[in-house]
Amino acid sequence: MMEQHAEIISFAEARDARSRQEAQADRSRCAALTGAGRPCRNYATDGRLCRVHAVQGATPELEDEPDAEPGSGADGRDATPETDPAGDHDVGEPHGGAAEDRSGADGDPREVDGDRADQGGRAAPLGDATQRAFDRVSQEAARRGWGPAVDGLRALDGIDGLAAADHLGEVAAFLRRRLTGDYEIDAFGFDDDLTTNLVMPLLRPLHRHYWRVAAHGQEHLPLRGGGLVVANHAGTLPADALITRLDIFEHTGRHARELGADLVFRTPFVGELARKTGATLASGDDADRLLAQGELVAVWPEGFKGLGKPWKDRYKLQRFGRGGFVATALRAQVPIVPTAIVGSEEIYPMVYDLQLVARALGLPYFPIVAQMFALPVIGPLALLPLPSKWVIEYGTPIDTTEYGPEAADDPMIVFDLADQVRDTIQDMLHRNLMGRRSVFL
Repeated sequence: MMEQHAEIISFAEARDARSRQEAQADRSRCAALTGAGRPCRNYATDGRLCRVHAVQGATPELEDEPDAEPGSGADGRDATPETDPAGDHDVGEPHGGAAEDRSGADGDPREVDGDRADQGGRAAPLGDATQRAFDRVSQEAARRGWGPAVDGLRALDGIDGLAAADHLGEVAAFLRRRLTGDYEIDAFGFDDDLTTNLVMPLLRPLHRHYWRVAAHGQEHLPLRGGGLVVANHAGTLPADALITRLDIFEHTGRHARELGADLVFRTPFVGELARKTGATLASGDDADRLLAQGELVAVWPEGFKGLGKPWKDRYKLQRFGRGGFVATALRAQVPIVPTAIVGSEEIYPMVYDLQLVARALGLPYFPIVAQMFALPVIGPLALLPLPSKWVIEYGTPIDTTEYGPEAADDPMIVFDLADQVRDTIQDMLHRNLMGRRSVFL
């Protein structure tokens, strides 16, 4: 019985054998040029063009140059056989994908199509030929039951309305300004550059996608000059103040300067950040100076009484103090814009207030919120605010010029205007609560 022995062939020997077979077939190379200006190394199948350039209607560019020797490229390396997008592919080549010139003189995969990338490798708009090739890929994907083809370069374009490259440029410019100190801080500690380029972008996903804020009456916000925005306050934590400031910025391009309580500025880190983002102490002097400079000021007169009210009192406005915000508006002769915020009450429903603990810690309240009961089940995730649907309505401005600045010293006028603002906000809250379908939708 004869013994049979297996013949062992190395990859190099197999490659050489394949090269000899191709040489015997006398297959010539494509005579067109790639988008990078290099000779195409696909095999010619239609006259002197490969399948890719034959479909694109390219004109042979190497009329006087001899074809490259089969089996080797311009740099002596083995050429990569072309791939048939319809499924006809050479031995040793993975199946799938459109035919493309994948191995130029330097092995750069970006030289597949000159319409896709320019000499510097940057993304260029789709040309007619490339669009046709992209359409063929989409058709082939549909034929095989795959999902639709995606143009990766276009998918990267348009993040929040800007190109990805523009975003990277803005980030680099922001970091450069912070490192070199090339930014301004006003007399109140407000850092416009930090607020516009860092704080507002961080809040924007919450505004747009988490709480899905819908705004009405934004035409009542003053686009220039002084103005006083007065809103209800709720939610255990002052998220409504941050989101309202962002909403005003989105509609007017102006930063509403928030008037905050003493506790905010006494709290480590929070006080300094509040100053940098435009907040200032809720005192008559600071408010007068801001309005005199033509700034847009925002105030939440309920203060901690509104933030820390129990769930049973939701959307019931608390007392608006002594009307100091009205006196400030009268002295500056600026309009008062009553503002109603619906949705903030539900982010942290407060079921109980541990007053003894609050007094021991020097806090206005110590809340027990509904999410805390889920801590044993889902852990720290339970402390996330609930994704309620928000609605912010800006009411018709109340004109203060008809009273004159001297009316700021008349308690009766101040109290009457404060009650008018409060009643207007309460009516707006009731109207929006009646109109919403659900807390979360």
